[in-house]
Amino acid sequence: MLVIELSPVHDLVTGPLLIATPALAALTMGPTGTLCAAAVALAVSVTTATYNQAWGTPQVYGNFLGLLVVSVASVILSNAVRTRRQSELDQVRRIAVAAQEVILRPVPTRMGPVRAASLCLVAGTGAQVGGDLYEAVHTPYGVRMIVGDVRGKGLNAIRAVAVALGAFREAAHYEDELVEVMNHCSAALRREAAVPGASNEEALMEGFVTALIAQVPDKPVVQLINRGHPPPLVLRQGRAQALTPTSPRPPLGLEDLITGPPEMPETYPFLPGDRLLLYTDGVIEARSPDNDFFRLPEAMEAAHGLARPEFLGELHQQLLRHTEGHLTDDVAMILVDRLDEEAGTQVDAAGRLLR
Repeated sequence: MLVIELSPVHDLVTGPLLIATPALAALTMGPTGTLCAAAVALAVSVTTATYNQAWGTPQVYGNFLGLLVVSVASVILSNAVRTRRQSELDQVRRIAVAAQEVILRPVPTRMGPVRAASLCLVAGTGAQVGGDLYEAVHTPYGVRMIVGDVRGKGLNAIRAVAVALGAFREAAHYEDELVEVMNHCSAALRREAAVPGASNEEALMEGFVTALIAQVPDKPVVQLINRGHPPPLVLRQGRAQALTPTSPRPPLGLEDLITGPPEMPETYPFLPGDRLLLYTDGVIEARSPDNDFFRLPEAMEAAHGLARPEFLGELHQQLLRHTEGHLTDDVAMILVDRLDEEAGTQVDAAGRLLR
């Protein structure tokens, strides 16, 4: 419109069109954006009135008055819409967080040959609560634990978390094979993800879940089934080591991609004094303002002398310092200390008792 007004065809009337600019901006922008759009429209009106020597005419002042009225109304409307939308998002988020807190309960402190602690941090905005899951139970086969992450956020993710944890809590107590426990979780998620009228492949791709199941029997070992999840870390004598699977497998929901021999648990040493950390990708993918990833092994090694609650608290503080308080994804962790089999205690490399 500015080009038209400054061209030989400036007799075309464009002023009334400028009046609508703040109203159009209010549909997609907040109050600040609406004010900026009104300021641009005012600047164009002043420029064209000066260039066309139209000051003093009723048309110019009518356009200015109309622009003022529409701008004020648009800002008020934009602010009201934004406030209502934020209120609705906050309400949905409170519901999602409450549901997540009911589903994700703290793990027991003492379970057979281990002591444990857990940490869950909700970092989403609006209704975007993440789909992190964790659980630890004492079974006849040893201590069994699961950590996982549902693709996506919000109430749909919370529903998938509930389905996976429900299947795990049931199967963990009666399935003697660890692989079968994972298969029960997978089958439950596949039933939940089934969409009437959609192909099987489409249903699977709607929502996959990375998951890791660990079992700590009476023997000084830990057995793992890993389906596309970040590998756990074992802290031994102050050094952190990743328990990376030798045969990586795809996440739950993508079993059709599995090839090769039947899946078997992988066994690693887990000795008295060792410390095992299971976590979700929100930990290792946390980024600093410089876009650097959080270095979890180094953080564990720096806090290796602390007892479990203080250890998780220190990891929490290091995460906040690394991201400057702006976590962009949920975080879930289970920390497990292997007890001394004879004394029933857990000690560090220097022989100090850890609670």
